[in-house]
This record gives sequence, structure tokens and C-alpha cells, in this order.
Amino acid sequence: MLRTVNRVLLGLAGAVLVCTGGAVLAAALDLGVPSWWPWRGSDTVLLGESARTRWGWPVVVAVLAVLVLLALWWLVAQLRRHRLAEVLVDSRDGESAALRGRALEGAAEAEAEALDGVSRARVRLTGRPTAPSARVSLLLEPHVSPDEALSGLRDGALRHVRESAALPELPAEAHLRAAKHPARRVT
Repeated sequence: MLRTVNRVLLGLAGAVLVCTGGAVLAAALDLGVPSWWPWRGSDTVLLGESARTRWGWPVVVAVLAVLVLLALWWLVAQLRRHRLAEVLVDSRDGESAALRGRALEGAAEAEAEALDGVSRARVRLTGRPTAPSARVSLLLEPHVSPDEALSGLRDGALRHVRESAALPELPAEAHLRAAKHPARRVT
């Protein structure tokens, strides 16, 4: 979602800057600006004296304040952690223990890479510490069936993570890619 918001914001900012710059350049160079255009010629000002004293500055300050708040929101969204630092495990004694998220990810990656036909695996735990979810990326060799790889992942690495963290469920999203391999020569 954040990637989509970034692209939309960059696209909108770019469109506004290109349109504004083109309009100002066209008006400054007298390149056939329509008669209704408010700024014609190089000696025209953006805000006249009456506009600046009556409504201009409060509007400019309000727009800039909104832009600063949006920029701060965007910065906080960029810096927010998308990985789980720890997973809370119910120890059945009224307390809870914390497992490091990176340790669980590393164990799941090692087990997934040990599957037949998987050349590389990446596991990322996201969500809440009490209800995590997994994002798995597998790079498959050409000879392996995706169905076999998914069932091995489900019955192996993901089941072990779920059982070791005593989670009732572990929703997972798997991305499978085929490894590139050179073409075989026929002689």
C-alpha cells in the first residue's frame, strides 16, 4: 500500500509542478496566453497588494501548513518498521515470552531453502506481535513443481514456525519465481 501511495504522491506532485511551471513560463514569455489568464507579461505579480493584505497570506500559510503536515505523515510512514521485532508466545503460566522475529525468519528461511528445488528463500514476519503473518519469497529451480514447493513450505517451515510460537494460525503469502537457467544445447 505504501508503495502505491508513494507513486501516486510523486505523480501528483510532478504533474502539479510541470503544469505550474509551464503556465508561468508561457505567461512570462507571452506565448499566446488566453485573455482570461490572470498573469500576463513579465511585469505581472502573482498576488496584488489588496490580495496580499486581505486573504492572500492566510491562504498561503494554511496551504503550506497542510503541505508540511502531509510531508511529516509521509516521513513517519516511510520510517515505520514493517517487520516484527518480536513475536509474543503464550507460556501458559499467565505470562508471555517474546521470540525474536529475525530468529524465526532465519529458521524458516533455512528450512525452506532445504526443500528440494528451492534455491533461495526469504521470509518476513509482519502484522502484530500476537497475530503475525508471513510473507515468503521462493526462488525455484526449473525441475520443481510449484505445488510441491508450496506443500513443502506449508507442511515444513511454516508449520514449524506456527508450532514453535504456539500460534493458532499463521496466515502466509507466498511469491514464487523461477530461477533463470541457461538454455541446453542440442547436438
